[in-house]
Amino acid sequence: MKNKETKPHWKDKLHEIIYEADTPTGKVFDIVLLIAIIFSIVLVMLESVKSFDIKYHSFLNISEWIITILFTIEYVLRIITVKKPWRYITSFYGVVDLLSTIPKYLSIIFAGTQGLIALRALRLLRVFRILKLARYLGASQHLANALKASRAKISVFLFAVLIACVIFGTIMYLVEGEENGFTNIPKSVYWCIVTLTTVGFGDIAPVTALGQFIAAIIMILGYGIIAVPTGIVSAEYATASKDPNKPPPIDLNSQSCSNCNAKRHKDSAQYCYRCGESLHL
Repeated sequence: MKNKETKPHWKDKLHEIIYEADTPTGKVFDIVLLIAIIFSIVLVMLESVKSFDIKYHSFLNISEWIITILFTIEYVLRIITVKKPWRYITSFYGVVDLLSTIPKYLSIIFAGTQGLIALRALRLLRVFRILKLARYLGASQHLANALKASRAKISVFLFAVLIACVIFGTIMYLVEGEENGFTNIPKSVYWCIVTLTTVGFGDIAPVTALGQFIAAIIMILGYGIIAVPTGIVSAEYATASKDPNKPPPIDLNSQSCSNCNAKRHKDSAQYCYRCGESLHL
């Protein structure tokens, strides 16, 4: 008796289209999705322009509802095409997909919440998968590790900066006084932080010669302070990049496991590295 080849289940076909970008249909789906996301963000921006919204309110509203319904259908399909939907729902992209879908529905109850549709911009991160750039994201992991390794040093540095701002802010309060806008110590500390970070809103400015001299010192310190955390992170990043135990780069693809939703599989992988599920239909 000949073994009949079983055709892939419709859920498997949908999973391949929705979650993967290696196939022509999957790539087309992702490109169309990205275009829809960009279009929806543009609509929200145009809606915030009152003159444009008054003239084209109906068109903007209907367009947003159409896109929201399409995204809702897509979200539901993403849930039903995986064997463990809770893994997707609680994943980063699952949360982003949900948050980018519900704002229009919330706007029925809470006016103005449709502006949260701008969260859909986070979905554009999928462009790395479509362009197959995921294999080149090792540098981002090195940066994340460098930031993690630097957190203690940066925390101490920021704490020292905060203490300096409190001291300088108090001095400026005593030097300038209420008549020059430094009405209290918290406001003076706020001015010091703004000045030290070289933002300079200009809402408060020293008038006395001594105050201006102190302000000049704070401004100069600001330029030096900017370089410190950059140097700390750069040193850690260089150390991580030169690590001899760092594994060589691996060619990855966009295949997504239909069982556990794991990604970043090797090009030659036949089974999921996490749960052992077959990656091929």
